[in-house]
This record gives sequence, structure tokens and C-alpha cells, in this order.
Amino acid sequence: MATITLKGNEIHTNGNLPKVGQKAPDFELVGADLSISKLSDFKGSKVILNIFPSIDTGICAASARMFNKEASNLSNTKVLCISRDLPFAQGRFCASEGLEDVINLSDFRTGQFGKDYGLEIVDGPMKGLHSRVVVVLDEEGTVTYTEQIPEIVQEPDYAAALKTL
Repeated sequence: MATITLKGNEIHTNGNLPKVGQKAPDFELVGADLSISKLSDFKGSKVILNIFPSIDTGICAASARMFNKEASNLSNTKVLCISRDLPFAQGRFCASEGLEDVINLSDFRTGQFGKDYGLEIVDGPMKGLHSRVVVVLDEEGTVTYTEQIPEIVQEPDYAAALKTL
């Protein structure tokens, strides 16, 4: 269980992130067209998992914008923006912002991704949503970097994540 904060108030996650050097747990998430995407679908590419509570909040939107900007310059790398938002909300946001270099995936059906990755918020006003996390994977799905953002309203360390690619 990780302890993080929401505007200074302590909240908790259901577990801990996968460890560097470990294979990332596979997942089934819902894409913009309501199809299922699995981690194994991205084998052969480096993957940045940009995980957040909701695309409809300022910091989550900022991270999607920043990773979209960076993604256009990355070779053999996919950026997955993952939340429990409905795929329609994710798509609406990206269309209005002109974000075309990230892939939005939703954990709205089961929440299993958040549980398996140890990042589901288990108390406080955001209970059931994902905490703000960045996980970077190599081409084989091995974790090379993780960051559990300690304060929900704080942006990730983009440079540190990108440096591991």
C-alpha cells in the first residue's frame, strides 16, 4: 500500500507498483472504439504508461498534452494514457486538444488494471480511481522505470521517465 496525498490530505492505494526489472502484468483495457487492448499488443515497442485519475482534471490533461508532445519525437515508443474515464470522454478531450500521438485506454469496465498495478485509490474522495503514476516498459514488457506521484495535484517527472527510454 502506498501513501499519497490529495491537496495535502493523506490517501492510500491498494498496493505497490510493479518493481523495476519485473515483467509488467498484462491487462485488458478498452480503447476508443470499445475494442480490447492488451499489454501484449504492444510487444516490440517501448511503452510509457501515463496513468491518472481523470482526463477532466487540469494535471491529468497537462500530462496527456506533455506526453503527446514528447511521443511525436520518440522512436519505437507508444504512450498509453490510462484512466477509468469512459473512452468517449478520453476521445472528446484528445479531439478538442488535437492530441494524436497518445493512445487512450480505459479501465472503466472492471478496474482490474488499477488493482493489478497496485495503484487503485482505496479511500478518500477519489476512492476507486487510479493514482497518478508513470511506468516505462522495454520492448519485452519489463519495467524499466516507475513513479508513484506523491501528491495527486503534482505533475510527473517527465524528464526522468523519458531518460529511461
